[in-house]
Amino acid sequence: MDTIYLGFTASLIAGLATGVGAFPIFFKSKFSDDTLDVMLGFAAGVMLAAAVFSLLVPAVELGGTWVTIISLIMGAVLVHSIDQLVPHLHPVAGPEGPPSRLSRLWLFIIAMSIHNFPEGLAVGISSGDMAAISAVAGAIGLQNAPEGLAVALPLLREKCSKGKSIGYATLTGLVEPIGGLIGAILVSLSHSILPWGLAFAAGAMLFVIIDEMIPESHKKGFGRKATFGLIGGFSIMMLLNSLFK
Repeated sequence: MDTIYLGFTASLIAGLATGVGAFPIFFKSKFSDDTLDVMLGFAAGVMLAAAVFSLLVPAVELGGTWVTIISLIMGAVLVHSIDQLVPHLHPVAGPEGPPSRLSRLWLFIIAMSIHNFPEGLAVGISSGDMAAISAVAGAIGLQNAPEGLAVALPLLREKCSKGKSIGYATLTGLVEPIGGLIGAILVSLSHSILPWGLAFAAGAMLFVIIDEMIPESHKKGFGRKATFGLIGGFSIMMLLNSLFK
C-alpha cells in the first residue's frame, strides 16, 4: 500500500506543477515565440534525460536488454495508437486523429492529457524504486512548469479568461495521478513488473518527445534556440540525477 500511496502522491504533486507553471499569465499574457520554443525544448530535454537515466538504465539493469527493448517499443506503440484513435488538437501542428465535433478548446485539452498520461505512468511505475521515483517525479515536475505556461497561453487565444486558462492547464496535469495510480498498482502486484514498466513508460515518453515536443519547438523558425534549450534541460536533469543517487 505504501508503494501505491507514494506513486499517487508523487504523480499528483508533479501534475500540479502544470497549474503552477501557468500562473505567470496573471502578470504577462504574451510571450515571444522564441521564448516559448526554448521553454518547450528545455522541457523536452528534461523528459529525455529522465527517460534515459531514470527509466531505461534501471530497466536494463533489472530486466536485461531484450526486456527493455520489447517494452520500450510497446510503450511507444500504445501512445501512437492513442494518437491515431483519439481526436485532439496541437497548437502548432493542428488537429490529429479522427474528425470530431468537439470544440477546439476541448480538443487541445485532450491533446495535453494524452501527453501527460505517460508522465504520470512513469512516476507511478518508478515508485518501486526510491531513487528512481525521486528523479522521475522531480524531472516531470520540473518540465511541467514551462509546459503549464505553454498550455495556458493558447487557451487565452481561444478567448478563455486567465482563471479558466490556469484551471484547464491544471486539469491536464491532473491526468498524471491517474497514470501514477495505475503504474503504482501494477508495480505493487509484482516487483518483477518493474523493469517492464520502466521501459514501457520510457517508450511512451520518448514517443511524445520525438513526435510532438521537438517538432513543435522547431516549427516557428527558432529551432536552434530550442535545441540549446533541450541541451540545457538535459544537462540540468543529468546533474539532478547524479545528486539523487
